[in-house]
Amino acid sequence: MKSSIKIGQLGCGIVGSAAVRMLHANADDIARRLGVNVGYHSIAVRNIGKERDLPEGYAAMLTTDPAAVVNDPEVDVIVEVMGGIEPTRTLLLDAIANGKSIVTANKELLATLGQELFDAADRAGVDIYYEAAVGGGIPLIRPLKEGLAGERITRFMGIVNGTTNYILTLMDEDGLDFGEALALAEQLGYTELDPTADIEGFDAAAKAAILASIAFNTRVVAGDVYREGISKLRADDIAFAKRLGYTVKLLAIAEDMGDEIAVRVHPAMVPLEHPLASVRENLNAVFVEGERVGELMFYGRGAGGGPTGTSIVGDVLTVARNLVTGGRGPGCTCTLTKKVRSIDANEAQHYLLLEVADEPGVLAAVATAFSDNAVSIKSVWQEGHGNDAQLVLITHRARESAFQDTLKAVRALKGVREVASVLRVEGSEA
Repeated sequence: MKSSIKIGQLGCGIVGSAAVRMLHANADDIARRLGVNVGYHSIAVRNIGKERDLPEGYAAMLTTDPAAVVNDPEVDVIVEVMGGIEPTRTLLLDAIANGKSIVTANKELLATLGQELFDAADRAGVDIYYEAAVGGGIPLIRPLKEGLAGERITRFMGIVNGTTNYILTLMDEDGLDFGEALALAEQLGYTELDPTADIEGFDAAAKAAILASIAFNTRVVAGDVYREGISKLRADDIAFAKRLGYTVKLLAIAEDMGDEIAVRVHPAMVPLEHPLASVRENLNAVFVEGERVGELMFYGRGAGGGPTGTSIVGDVLTVARNLVTGGRGPGCTCTLTKKVRSIDANEAQHYLLLEVADEPGVLAAVATAFSDNAVSIKSVWQEGHGNDAQLVLITHRARESAFQDTLKAVRALKGVREVASVLRVEGSEA
């Protein structure tokens, strides 16, 4: 039986340093609970001279050689918080080949090349834990993978990116347009230097792929996920949504359709009575539906050093417990091969904002375009007059391909100057 578990860490930014501080502060309590000491042995960083908030004595553990960390025979567990695909992929594969278990927060790597890592871990008989990859400090992956292992998850819908949720909160509550809200989020440090991954939905798509793989036991990669961002949203869209009893959220949605699954990320109008509608600022939440358990929601801090570090430390302790007992956690659960359905085959309600000529026959022509493509209009009304005339429409549920054909027909109408906005409506259809 091991007398100690030694950690090697790759990366030591905000999240990595938070994990170090947390494990150091709780070391005595952890040792009592596990019956073994768990502590850091080495930490690979790009710049040793950079100022870091680490406990006394930890500076001596820093190295600029990550290969030395993963090849060190004294290291039992590798914590990876450096991000990116390469050299991270190669380093983790080397660590696994050396018999080391992995704790990672790397959603990008898991959502693209996760299968390669899981297969290598199975061959080596080691663990890969990744609670911190989705939802920050929210316990989400383990409940889906273990607590609900006996359940059939039919659908999940969630807010998994705090930056975009903060921007949308500003647009909804303060009436800001997208550019103003993004600028304020940048000033407050809620965005990366390049916010593209957040605002265009790439971050949420990677997380959706990971969650769908677990929920439906079939491999989904980020490229399988239909994706739209929030950069084209207008202040008018948010205002109209509020008047109609909705709020707008960037949602990650996945559904089990039997032989197929559907996975998508896009902004959508959510009814104000839905639990996700009240998720504000940079918080995350995932609404899960199961055949027997019904509806569940996981809610909390989805990012930041403290919350994400908590998930990392929790995974480290689980790996340590497995090493002490000689056990191993559940590996990859993707035992099925289901096709990911094209977005064109999905069904949804839609909201449209049309800039139109204020003249007789325009509404009738628009209604005919919808009727010709078998898309039913739930509600319609006109805003403004003359050059400021707008038509606002909400449809009933319709096949996406039929709706797109309708859009082409509407854009071709003489009286329609512009299809200004299109949003899906999620939650429930009244």
